[in-house]
Amino acid sequence: MICVRECPDWCIEIDSHTEEVTEPGARRPRFVAVLDRFAIDWGLCMYCGICVEVCPFDALFWSPEHDYPASEPGGLVQETQRLADWLPSVPQR
Repeated sequence: MICVRECPDWCIEIDSHTEEVTEPGARRPRFVAVLDRFAIDWGLCMYCGICVEVCPFDALFWSPEHDYPASEPGGLVQETQRLADWLPSVPQR
């Protein structure tokens, strides 16, 4: 993923696997990457926004609301569901 490669702090972690998809009538199967885990470590992030700018899918965004990611170091790594909780605060484009 581009966001992981471009992040200067290496604070984004993605785990995925490849699945074979066979479509009826196709000569050969396709292979697609399936996301298993997406996490951001806010303890490492410097909030530069490079990941938001380079994402070709607009999957990352800045929330206009400010909130501290966690009250203890163990909570600074946030997985997909916790990140999705911020989605309603983002204005629609």
